[in-house]
Amino acid sequence: MSEFDAIFVGAGHNSLACAAHLALKGWKIAVFERSQAIGGAVRTAEYTLPGFRHDFGAMNLSLFAGSAFHRKYANELKSHGLEFAPVADCFASAFPDGKWFGVSNDLAKTAARMAAFSAADAATWRRLVDAFPGEAEHLFRLLGSPMSARALAGTGWNLWRKKGFSGTLDTARLLLSSPRAWLEENFETPHVRTTLAAWGMHLDFAPDIAGGAVFPYLESMANQSFGMVLGKGGADTIIRALAGMVTAAGGQIATGADVAEITVSGGKATGVRLASGETHVARKAVVAGVAPKALQGKLLPNGSGDAGFDAAMKKFRHAPGTMMIHLALDGLPDWSASADLRRFAYVHLAPSLDAMSLVYQQAIAGLLPDQPVLVVGQPTTVDPTRAPEGKHVLWVQVRMLPAEILGDAAGKIAPAHWDAVKDAYAERALDIIGSYAPGLRKKILGRAVFSPLDLERENPNLVGGDQICGSHHLAQNFLFRPARSFARWNTPVANLYLTGAATWPGAGTGAGSGFMLAQQLGGN
Repeated sequence: MSEFDAIFVGAGHNSLACAAHLALKGWKIAVFERSQAIGGAVRTAEYTLPGFRHDFGAMNLSLFAGSAFHRKYANELKSHGLEFAPVADCFASAFPDGKWFGVSNDLAKTAARMAAFSAADAATWRRLVDAFPGEAEHLFRLLGSPMSARALAGTGWNLWRKKGFSGTLDTARLLLSSPRAWLEENFETPHVRTTLAAWGMHLDFAPDIAGGAVFPYLESMANQSFGMVLGKGGADTIIRALAGMVTAAGGQIATGADVAEITVSGGKATGVRLASGETHVARKAVVAGVAPKALQGKLLPNGSGDAGFDAAMKKFRHAPGTMMIHLALDGLPDWSASADLRRFAYVHLAPSLDAMSLVYQQAIAGLLPDQPVLVVGQPTTVDPTRAPEGKHVLWVQVRMLPAEILGDAAGKIAPAHWDAVKDAYAERALDIIGSYAPGLRKKILGRAVFSPLDLERENPNLVGGDQICGSHHLAQNFLFRPARSFARWNTPVANLYLTGAATWPGAGTGAGSGFMLAQQLGGN
């Protein structure tokens, strides 16, 4: 048995950021990870062929690059190997009619592409970009602050002081709007609306879900204003750097160490018991980087002592699932709309707002969508170090999918367990890409397919293949993430805290949850 100041259950990037900050504050730290690899959904490995490095889940590291944690520890992270690959051509959409639209960090280029569709839309875009710094100040302050009365009051006061009553209401309205409402109010071209709305589908915001407008707004404006960054060599560059910070400060990280139970005495978390039987004591904190349901029946076998909290954790809603397809390629896709699409980090394949809405409804109903939304990542167009010379990797996210298959919207795949149908469904996704990039299959050297249930097997936090660890709809966000009265990473058990995407401020690589908790525990 060993004693530590803080013990972490799981080694995702939020846990590691929290552990690194506390270790540098002099805390004695131990991190226990059930898997043989740390990083949670932020991992990179050779899933197809030797020399081809694929990001398991997260690919875009812009949130981490712009995070408060990175601003504070940029030098330390760099000394432990953190390296970014900047992206100038950020995201695009290709359409069945042969047209395409893309956002680059060169305003003239983006506006010219948009003007080809609509001069009015191009003017609106320039106006939004000009206003973005002022709007971003308030939105990023909200998303980067704890859900405390003091922080919310400060954000509200700053917003009212700078924008006045009407401007404050405008910001509130943006936060409450659906993607469709905001896009149709601002843009007249379906192609432009669809390109921006696709960012909502990276979370669980189909076009008509309230509260989803802010995500397409922030992603598109930030990409235009700042560009995007990937991790040099893979997204796991942030994991390796964080781990280096923890261990250099004296912290311990153990892999293949499954935590069977968080020990509790007198209503206070006292440590952990591993599946191996080992026990370890935590003097100040146990931090669990887990999906809320993991607390019930496993980590807290006797519950938290608060029936309301236990019920909320059990009822925590997960978003629809995802399939990941990793391809090793002999060359980049030959996009029929334009060879320029080869330069973009992301190419979205989603024909319209209505098509995205239908895909979401099909998945919620338990159906395999007939035309799923595809997010096609081309990281090697930005970072050629991820593949042998002249070769490429393709990162394909298939959105949205049911965890349990009740039927097939196309009527071609009989309902069955994902293990039985994943390859057939992957073929459907590849057929869709092939319709936009003929000849893709001839370039495939190797492939790896992860169904929603495969993702959960790899990382139990991805319940049902939910890559964002919980719906971000308004009823489960802000003050309600993961539950009312527990949005500050606290639990009813003293000294037990939650971190990760299931907690405020939610999914993404920004490490906000871990860093804000670390500051709460150990100071700034």
